[in-house]
Amino acid sequence: MKPTLVIMAAGMGSRYGGLKQMDPLGPNGEILLEYSIFDAIKAGFGKAVFVIRRDFESDFKEQIGKKFEGKIDVQYAFQSLDNLPEGFSVPEGRTKPWGTGQAVLACKDLVAEPFCVQNADDFYGAEAYREISAGFKQLSAGESCMVGYVLKNTLSAFGSVSRGVCETDGVFLTGIKERTEIITNEVGTVQYIENGKATDMTGNEVVSMNFWGFAPGLFDSLEEKFIELKFIEFLKAKGGELKSEWYIPDIVTRMMENGETRIKVLNSNSKWFGVTYPEDRPAVVEALNAMHVSGVYPIQLWN
Repeated sequence: MKPTLVIMAAGMGSRYGGLKQMDPLGPNGEILLEYSIFDAIKAGFGKAVFVIRRDFESDFKEQIGKKFEGKIDVQYAFQSLDNLPEGFSVPEGRTKPWGTGQAVLACKDLVAEPFCVQNADDFYGAEAYREISAGFKQLSAGESCMVGYVLKNTLSAFGSVSRGVCETDGVFLTGIKERTEIITNEVGTVQYIENGKATDMTGNEVVSMNFWGFAPGLFDSLEEKFIELKFIEFLKAKGGELKSEWYIPDIVTRMMENGETRIKVLNSNSKWFGVTYPEDRPAVVEALNAMHVSGVYPIQLWN
């Protein structure tokens, strides 16, 4: 059974401005999603499910979905602001979806095979897709997996980033510590800022970049957490905020605590990159062009 790639594309890219998912960055106008799909096909994936919003459905299908016709089975799931448990409503002025946890739940009726979840506006590298595709075949019952990246390979030179710093026992994830403001200071030291205090990091920490591998049975647990527990708890605490989000690590942490899953950490030494800030764009364009010239990717991605 070929795995499915679930691509979370409903975010608005608030720091970058506009829909990053549609920004042409490759030498022939490729968007980052094209590299994701190209690498996933090479790694044996058979289907791509895009999680999007209804308000840009037409543009997304026309500008992105059509690129993959005849290359991989493409389906769409929709993340909606008003898909809320009884008794809750969307606060006035909120426009962002409720986060990556809700995004994964949105595709539950479309996935009946092992599936990988990723962001739409990140470049993960071919190694990640090979690792997770092979990882699916080695998972025992009740296990999931993720690809972890070396922190220093995921930073921006133009501002702070948010990363989930992973704690492991050498094989399995034991916890994730969310660091919402990680910087490289003026002397090149990686630090996280919390309550106004800077704490040094090594830069070699393993971090989650939202590249998760799950068995389809996850949806039973995920739906339970969504409706009866975690999402309701989140909404009670932060549902009135305009930008609060419910994240996949919140779900994973609760499932690990309940003994419902173990997360095997698959490490990647590849350079992750994305356009977190507008100033990141030239370096991404240069890096992609270099990979085409060096033969990592063909001159024309879709020959």
